[in-house]
Amino acid sequence: MSEPQTSGHCCMPSVAGQSVSGVGRVRPQRQHAEPADPAGVLLPGGEFLMGAEDPDGVPGDGEGPVRTVRVASFRIDAHAVSNARFAAFVADTGYRTDAERLGWSYVFAGFLPAALRRGAARPEATPWWCAVGGASWREPEGAGSGVAGRENHPVVHVSWYDAAAYAAWAGKRLPTEAEWEYAARGGLEQRRYPWGDELDAEGEHPYRCNIWRGVFPTRNTAADGYRGTAPVDAFAPNAFGLYNMSGNVWEWCADWWAVGHQGGPDRPLVDPQGPPDGTRKVIRGGSHLCHASYCNRYRVAARTANTPDSSSGHTGFRCVAPAP
Repeated sequence: MSEPQTSGHCCMPSVAGQSVSGVGRVRPQRQHAEPADPAGVLLPGGEFLMGAEDPDGVPGDGEGPVRTVRVASFRIDAHAVSNARFAAFVADTGYRTDAERLGWSYVFAGFLPAALRRGAARPEATPWWCAVGGASWREPEGAGSGVAGRENHPVVHVSWYDAAAYAAWAGKRLPTEAEWEYAARGGLEQRRYPWGDELDAEGEHPYRCNIWRGVFPTRNTAADGYRGTAPVDAFAPNAFGLYNMSGNVWEWCADWWAVGHQGGPDRPLVDPQGPPDGTRKVIRGGSHLCHASYCNRYRVAARTANTPDSSSGHTGFRCVAPAP
């Protein structure tokens, strides 16, 4: 295994620089034998203010400028694709993910036994990630682990190519970044989170999302109920009925990464698609490993990216489909 490299963003390990045969295209799949995924939540489309000028934004991420964006109606999955749904796809098509073909993927060090942590290669900039042989969606913490009991958790260790292949099988596609943010905001204008401006609430159930609670990366109190991934329908949905648009797992979008966006509050962009090509794909929403001390990208305007062949234990996806 060659030395792991990073994508240039502190929370997204990348397989950039690795030589992997066959990566770089969505492999064709035969027609599926079972019905496609549920249709999802129908969103009527409309205009919204995309992006933010948040003082907590990460320099270089290109969250701003705030711009008016108009999106057409579409359907979006209420939650991320689960292990059970991805297993149905694999059973029907025989698909092998990039991590399975590559032979390893990135696992958070705190989820591994000490002996495996000590022997694993780590990216220099993000040493809490370990390149673990055998780690894949089937065995999220490496050989001998499994997803029993996590069937309703989001599938992880999936690359952008894997996500796109699943979406094609289901008769869907990955959301554009604009569609994703429109959906995540749930009809709220320029709020930090899908539910408002305050991260947590008061009362008996104060936690609204699955992120790192404690001191990163050494102590996770799991105060929100989950040390790793949570079920795809954990926590309350936003006003559009969508679950976990902040935290739990990062979600791949269709767009190639870019900063320096066009448009503004008085110049609407209509269904922006991102640049025509690039080297990294947009990822949105943050994950259970995000913490304000180093990666507060669980805000709805926050964004990052990774190479489309990369996979890790905190990245998944959800799909969209055309409105009827």
